[in-house]
Amino acid sequence: MAEKTRIGVLVSGGGTNLQALLDAQGSVIKDGEIVVVISNKAGAYALERAAKSGVDACTVLKKDCGSQAAFETAIKAVLAEYKVDLIVLAGFLSILSAGFTNAYPKRIINVHPSLIPSFCGAGFYGLKVHEAALDYGVKVTGATVHFVNEVPDGGEIILQKAVAIRSTDTPESLQKRVMQQAEWKILPRAVQLVSNQIRKLKEE
Repeated sequence: MAEKTRIGVLVSGGGTNLQALLDAQGSVIKDGEIVVVISNKAGAYALERAAKSGVDACTVLKKDCGSQAAFETAIKAVLAEYKVDLIVLAGFLSILSAGFTNAYPKRIINVHPSLIPSFCGAGFYGLKVHEAALDYGVKVTGATVHFVNEVPDGGEIILQKAVAIRSTDTPESLQKRVMQQAEWKILPRAVQLVSNQIRKLKEE
């Protein structure tokens, strides 16, 4: 069997989705291993989560790089150093250019807190997604894990899970439930599915 798929996780904040992945290693995620965590925000709590799990982590700041292109080149350098096969965006709040996404076809996945194609695309992130769902009055929302291409939230869907909306929901309560009931469940499963596919390709 080929060596496990080497996973790099890109983060911007607290890292709750990263924690779900770290907790799933060896149980749900059998064919992949997180080898590096990259944050685009200094002091992000996700970096502490990585450290506690013994995973290498670093920070790449756009303002230090001077441009989007230089920022993406710096991230690519870290990914190359760690021989990353699969990139997971776990609450990464920086839009990546087509030049970046095209360099890793079917090798970048993202979790989005709605049932794509609803409440997605440019400008839909974090609480804004849940505010939009409540404002619209939908009865069901959820989360989607998808491949990343040059269109925000536009790549092929890998997994989805629905979550019922309650009449008492606030954006905050809905966000928490979508994370617990959908995001933290399907992101590790999707990572395992893609890791398994990549591992099989390595054997050919």
